[in-house]
Amino acid sequence: MTITENREQSSEPPLQKGVFVRIGGFAHRRKWLAVVLWVAVLVGVWGIAGAVGDAYKNDNSIPGTESQAAADLLKEHGAERAADTIDIVFQDEGGLAGAQQRVEPMLAEVADLPNVGSVQSVYDNPTAISEDGTIGYATVQLEVVSEDMPLEDTERILDVAQEIEGEGLRVEMGGEAVRLLAEGETGTAEMAGIVAALVILVLMFGTFIAAGLPLIIALFAVGSTVGIILLASHLFTIASWTPPVMFLVGLGVGVDYALLIFARYRSELVRGVEPERATITAMDSAGRSVFFAGCTVILALLGLTALGLGSIQGMALSVALTVLMTMLASLTLLPALLGIFGKRFARQFLARAEKRKAKGKSEDGEGWRKLATAVQKRPLAALLGAAVLLGALAFPALSIRLGFNDAGNDPSDSTSRQAYDLLSDGFGPGFNGPFLVVTEGGDGSAEDAAAAAAQTLGQTEGVAATAPPTALPEGEAAMVLVYPTTSPQDGATQDLLGTIRDDVLPGVESETGAEYFVGGATAASEDYAGKLADRMPVFMIIVVGLAIVLLMAVFRSILIPLKAAFLNLLSIGAALGVMKLVFQDGALGFEGGPIEAYVPVMIFAIVFGLSMDYEIFLISRMHEEWVNDKDRDPSRAVREGLAHTGSVITAAGSIMIVIFAAFILSPTRLLQQSGLAFAVAIFVDAVIIRCMVVPAAMELMGRRAWWLPAPLERILPKVELEKH
Repeated sequence: MTITENREQSSEPPLQKGVFVRIGGFAHRRKWLAVVLWVAVLVGVWGIAGAVGDAYKNDNSIPGTESQAAADLLKEHGAERAADTIDIVFQDEGGLAGAQQRVEPMLAEVADLPNVGSVQSVYDNPTAISEDGTIGYATVQLEVVSEDMPLEDTERILDVAQEIEGEGLRVEMGGEAVRLLAEGETGTAEMAGIVAALVILVLMFGTFIAAGLPLIIALFAVGSTVGIILLASHLFTIASWTPPVMFLVGLGVGVDYALLIFARYRSELVRGVEPERATITAMDSAGRSVFFAGCTVILALLGLTALGLGSIQGMALSVALTVLMTMLASLTLLPALLGIFGKRFARQFLARAEKRKAKGKSEDGEGWRKLATAVQKRPLAALLGAAVLLGALAFPALSIRLGFNDAGNDPSDSTSRQAYDLLSDGFGPGFNGPFLVVTEGGDGSAEDAAAAAAQTLGQTEGVAATAPPTALPEGEAAMVLVYPTTSPQDGATQDLLGTIRDDVLPGVESETGAEYFVGGATAASEDYAGKLADRMPVFMIIVVGLAIVLLMAVFRSILIPLKAAFLNLLSIGAALGVMKLVFQDGALGFEGGPIEAYVPVMIFAIVFGLSMDYEIFLISRMHEEWVNDKDRDPSRAVREGLAHTGSVITAAGSIMIVIFAAFILSPTRLLQQSGLAFAVAIFVDAVIIRCMVVPAAMELMGRRAWWLPAPLERILPKVELEKH
């Protein structure tokens, strides 16, 4: 059959002039205008962004916590930058005394480098050399906060320091500014994800041009949004780790949305529909689903603002804007590109379909129909099997320990990790994460009060040593460093923090009349994790509640939204459980440590929203079959719904999985954890839940799946996903 004959046999009723029809038709007809506008946005945003640069700020403040009170006291008394240092760590098995003639000139040279305020020599501080005399450190005080230290200036310090290595002397560098050197080496993960996605799309569509369209949509949307956020960083608090997260989510979502629309467009072309009509039909059906799915992701992300934490709020708004731009690109740029390549696609897809038909291969989803039939025969067995598997994956998530990574989690060959290990060997595991006890007021001087605390804390079990008290610049407050016997990420260190705050210092306060606040990076990490845990229930109620209401309005059902919410929570639990096994317990060769405090809430919001994509796409097709079937056979609706969407859901899920999994290659632990969790969640959602659990659950619910109580029927607005 020729293309013309096929089109002549296809008679389509006129489409209603809905908003998606008008958008799709306008973009298709004015294709070059739409493309030029998107190019102008991308080039214009990056032209301005390149000129002004970024102003990312990591806001880890946690109002209402003791560590924040300690930080505020330091700032009030002129010592807010006490922690912005770099440690130059030395090791010489023959003793550091013999290396002084090489070390001292090098430290003098470092002191003259840009952004270096002062250098305290290893030989000027008696406590800076280990008891055996083989390991020591010099402290480089920076003139800027670590996040603002230019990478080239940190690299210059490293180069100068390591020039003196040799003849038994080893030199490494530690500190947050040094750790940023490794984090700056990004790009491999993003490129690996794009290449893997392109391979899957080529296999799916059989042509590089068709395969490239979803990636073009994603890159235009994400590229424009990252540029906008870079500009917005001058006005709002946006963390430096936000752009990679935007790229991670935006690339996956962009390919996902474009693929859903493009798959419907291809099916229309294969039926013989004209390219323009195919575009409009795809926009009026799959485009609606994309719009609604995108709105649910955005609402879930905006729910993160309820946590009231600066960096998370900035990330949530940035990623929400990324999803919005991705949705807009899918609804405007994609139909324009389809207008440009439509005739070529019509020839290619029809020719490919005729070849498959000649070989006896079906295009109507017969394999998915058979899978649905098999699940429907034993729905309870399918549900129980999936429940056991997902429960086993989710169970480890009950013992997740939140915190922040430190140099002990860096790659073993990095200089920051080498410095961390040397300091642990020379001064004990707790040296890398001391508690900072800040004192103010009291019956005598602040320094006397700090000395009293140091004496008592030095005799506390779990404390290795305390440093001599230091009066802050203005003299009205003082601080003392307390070194635990255990490493910063050890559970015993967390227990010691509670003991110091609840049992030890209250007694000292009653004796001295002073106030004590325990801060420092280790204490702040625990406080931040605790604050997140306290606020999570409110956040979860907001996100889940909104999703249930929205799905009730769309599907006119109460059981389907409840089922969707429960299954989404299961996929999130499975993702967190696997992430805990790999990154907290150290499975698969990764360094064990706490889960980044940001990650679980970020995963919850994003995965809960993304899971709605497939839920909406699958259930809306089942609902369409249910409504159009004169017999209203729920079992048939389930089979046909899966038959028409199973391949697209699996392909879209596969692409998102490889994109997310590629970020495990990132040097940043936060992105590694996020990438793995997203990949596991999408696999569970697209393969186990949507293709097995949902058909089984829908079979058991039967006609009751589409029931909505009369009072809710009257209250809820009606939202239509499909126009026919």
